[in-house]
Amino acid sequence: MTHNDKNKDKKMATIGFIGLGNMGGPMAINLVNAGHTVQVFDLSTDAVSKVVNEGAIAKATAVEAVAEADVVISMLPAGKHVLALYVEGDSPLFDHVKDDVLIIDSSTIDASTATQVAAQAQSRGIGFIDAPVSGGVGGAKAGTLAFMVGASEEQFAKAKPFLACMGKNIFHAGSHGAGQIAKACNNMLLSVLMAGTCEALNMGVKNGLDPAVLSEIMKQSSGNNWALQVYNPYPGVMEGVPSSNGYQGGFQVDLMFKDLGLAMELSQSSASPTPMGSQARALFNMHKVNGHGGLDFSSVLKLYQG
Repeated sequence: MTHNDKNKDKKMATIGFIGLGNMGGPMAINLVNAGHTVQVFDLSTDAVSKVVNEGAIAKATAVEAVAEADVVISMLPAGKHVLALYVEGDSPLFDHVKDDVLIIDSSTIDASTATQVAAQAQSRGIGFIDAPVSGGVGGAKAGTLAFMVGASEEQFAKAKPFLACMGKNIFHAGSHGAGQIAKACNNMLLSVLMAGTCEALNMGVKNGLDPAVLSEIMKQSSGNNWALQVYNPYPGVMEGVPSSNGYQGGFQVDLMFKDLGLAMELSQSSASPTPMGSQARALFNMHKVNGHGGLDFSSVLKLYQG
């Protein structure tokens, strides 16, 4: 079956894609590979050329990238960038998109900004949903990301075929902002599991155990968790993970620290106690301050090794 046969029954769309970093770039390429027309913009010319080499169309500005787009997807660093792009900037995209556009923001931002931008969109008859992702750069490249979506039923149904080009597990978390809440809960738990796994492995090794043997014991026992299964933090125990590559690649400490900040804002605004999440944030902050912000988050093991 040729590439075109596979796609001829699907409705192809023009997609404007803003933000082509480590995650956004591969996501845009997967949309191109699915047969969509993808118009891209990023401040980094290197990032743009990587995606253009795979068949995307470069645009000189964000406004040009979204002109005539049926769907707009953004992948930006923080809430302030999302606000600036759509609502508050010199030429906010809400002034330049088609009436029946669907905007999918896959940035990980605070839920209150996501809700605020969605409300502004709604008042102008524009569809805006939050769809942050889990699965890292590897998942972005492989098209196996998990999407956590905050949207109406109708918007979710409209977004799903596009999200399916980039991801494997697509969840409707609830209404606007719910995707961001789900992401903050997940990453807070991930940080706690990773810190606990490092703590246990370090204690075992300090007492003469082989980290690979201890990992296997815990994996087959009640301490089993995602870090042990697919992302072991101890160097040399597992192939193809950041810990066995000098903690390069993967999910940076800086990004985990950012996500834990979003979780702490949520816990504060909802009076939800998060003693473990707060402790994990303190650990990752210490690790970051020690100069390890650019390493993968599993490198928090170094903090325990002293």
